[in-house]
Amino acid sequence: MRKIVVGSRQSSLALTQTQQVIEHLQRICEDEGIEAEFEIKKIVTKGDRILDVTLSKVGGKGLFVKEIEQAMLNGEIDIAVHSMKDMPSELPEGLVIGAVPVREDPRDCLVARDGLTFAELPQQAKVGTSSLRRSSQLLSARPDLRIEWIRGNIDTRLRKLEEEGFDAIVLAAAGLRRMGWESRISDILSPENCIPAVGQGALGLECREDDEEVRRLLSLYNDRATELAVTAERAFLRRLNGGCQIPLGAYAEIVGEEKGQPILKLISMVGTRDGNRLLKCERMGSDPQQLGLEAAEQLIAQGADEILHEVRGS
Repeated sequence: MRKIVVGSRQSSLALTQTQQVIEHLQRICEDEGIEAEFEIKKIVTKGDRILDVTLSKVGGKGLFVKEIEQAMLNGEIDIAVHSMKDMPSELPEGLVIGAVPVREDPRDCLVARDGLTFAELPQQAKVGTSSLRRSSQLLSARPDLRIEWIRGNIDTRLRKLEEEGFDAIVLAAAGLRRMGWESRISDILSPENCIPAVGQGALGLECREDDEEVRRLLSLYNDRATELAVTAERAFLRRLNGGCQIPLGAYAEIVGEEKGQPILKLISMVGTRDGNRLLKCERMGSDPQQLGLEAAEQLIAQGADEILHEVRGS
């Protein structure tokens, strides 16, 4: 029997989604007659250790994945369960994404102390987020808001909402749903109004390229529609050389079919920190890599490079 060690960050959300992944893989093993047992290995990442500054100031890519990937390259783990939005656009040599399961809700959501919607927030409301992408879009829609950074896992942020005088915080809806806390959501921000982070709501199951057993197992868990959408988003990210410290977002979904090929719609954005300048693009196509590249080039033509250079230099 193959023992498969699954690496995970140690936050309650990371462990919850890792356990959910293992339960799905166990069902696949039963259906396919595959003999395997699973074990979780908790790993602390740089992004988990540094909590006293915003992500944009920590710098670098892969803040929540590098240590996990190193453990895999060292042979300490066989599968890593990542939130896809944490994954850099380029993977280390020898590692591959073996599966992208069905996506959870990709949208951002508002958790307001008084249960208010975004439109109902009072003037000068104090709103917490650690994301430049979110703050850019929120300020573009509501320049009156006071955006203040807030770090920590979901439970920490929910506690800070109550204890630190925030009127509301903005989180990924997927995390709250995976934890069974959707009742805390006071408003959902549509992708048209707040374009999500690349890969938001999706998981990436990473493994070693030469581990054929694990790759076969993971291939049975892959969702093709989610894979295509995330591929387009990550192609956009790769062209703009972005990371969590850059205010950009992209969201793709299948909207139809042509000659047997799925047609994707990709919406994307790049904005300034203060929301004074917000560039958006909407494109459709059947080749996800090409679609992501074209969207990035369109925003570059509008001045995205200038914005990103300014953000990186500040």
